[in-house]
Amino acid sequence: MPLWRIFSHPQTFSKDQRVGIAQKVTELYVSRGLPAFYVNVIFIDIDENGIFIGGEPKKNFVRVVIEQIARTMSSPDTDEGKKSRRMWMDMINDTLKPYIIDRVELDWELHISETPRDLWRTKGIDPPPAHSDAEKMWVEKNKPVPYI
Repeated sequence: MPLWRIFSHPQTFSKDQRVGIAQKVTELYVSRGLPAFYVNVIFIDIDENGIFIGGEPKKNFVRVVIEQIARTMSSPDTDEGKKSRRMWMDMINDTLKPYIIDRVELDWELHISETPRDLWRTKGIDPPPAHSDAEKMWVEKNKPVPYI
């Protein structure tokens, strides 16, 4: 399950922009074989008294915190791992481009952390193995269902 938390001033994104970001983020993960229901995008509004960068209040700052749980990236210790990690970061940039990157008035940062898959459940069910028939069933039904 990817969990995206987007911290920003309440006026940074319109409702339509929020919907657009959530849909594009979902499409990104679905294109990699994950069920749409895995994808969580949460906007956390913080006014100008709640974001400080370098000790100064910042109204035009966006912080994107991504937790990846359903899949983990390749190790950065190999050339292939470095390449695939760079590609993933570029795909994320492409996803955010019209909403954040192209908006020159915004300062922003993002980071990804990965949670071990065995420390995640949905509706009390352990997720099926990646790319398994059970996971394909979850994709098809777009919800968690018991499996063997």
